[in-house]
Amino acid sequence: MDALAGLLDGPRARGAFLLRSSWSGRWGLRILAESPLTLLAVPRGELWILPDGGDPLRVGAGDIAITRGPDHYSVVDHPDTEPTITIFPGQDCRDENGDTVEESMSLGVRSWGNHHDGETIMMVGAYHSFGEIGDRLLRTLPPVLVLPEQQWQCPLVPVLDDEVVKDHPGQIAVLDRLLDLVVIAALREWFDRPDADPPAWYTALSDPVVGTAIQLMQANPAQPWTVSSIASASGVSRAVMAKRFTELLDEPPMTFLTNWRIDLAADLLRQPDLTLGAVAQQVGYSTPFALSSAFKRVRGVSPQVHRETVSSRLPTTSYANSQASPPPRAT
Repeated sequence: MDALAGLLDGPRARGAFLLRSSWSGRWGLRILAESPLTLLAVPRGELWILPDGGDPLRVGAGDIAITRGPDHYSVVDHPDTEPTITIFPGQDCRDENGDTVEESMSLGVRSWGNHHDGETIMMVGAYHSFGEIGDRLLRTLPPVLVLPEQQWQCPLVPVLDDEVVKDHPGQIAVLDRLLDLVVIAALREWFDRPDADPPAWYTALSDPVVGTAIQLMQANPAQPWTVSSIASASGVSRAVMAKRFTELLDEPPMTFLTNWRIDLAADLLRQPDLTLGAVAQQVGYSTPFALSSAFKRVRGVSPQVHRETVSSRLPTTSYANSQASPPPRAT
């Protein structure tokens, strides 16, 4: 597992909100959903993203955009259009009168909009939660990024467009995996741009010493690592490892490992069936007490308090991702 894959391999990849929307004429959406990360892909037509406090951004056919929550923004057919529909947290869609429009604008399985064969087709993939591991990635992104078709060509976008409207057994899992693959490809392209300012952990992957160390620790967090054992596995001396790692990441190897283990534990604690002992074993702590002590030292709260807090924030399943969607309505 490399760092980018690791940061995108978390509990937030289960049951992501996916929808294909079709639009004609004047239309506008005010997005207050505050999803931690949302993919917007445009197979046909064009749209504009209006970030609060930012400049309008055009997204044309073949382009994709990624937005980062909790920032608010609008998605419209033209920069001068005033949104008439607001998307609230939980994908609660309401018109200017406050009436729900989820079912009235349904066009079939995971399909929505004001026209069955609209001038503009927009695919939306919104993550309910990115977890603690994923948050390392989100902190490095701008509120909105746009990748023009000329800058990248991803064959997965047409596949996602085709699959999103299917109603087969296990389809949600298929869509989650496809969405993750598109996002990983997009972020890799974004960080690899000549003018990019990627995070230190990403650039460090290209270093033959530190990159190897990062992958070892992330792939095997339960291993009883020391600076010496990491250095030995990477083929360098302890002194070289300590110096090189701190130079590139601005933190020593053991601090990086501790933060990774605690972030991983925080994500595992979202799973109610995992005991604290099982979590401790998976992230490299010999006892639940040892994990609790480290967790509270880093996070300021106990694992139990963290678990109770995140459990109270779990999202409800949206109608758009249910296997049985409302019947189509004509516009």
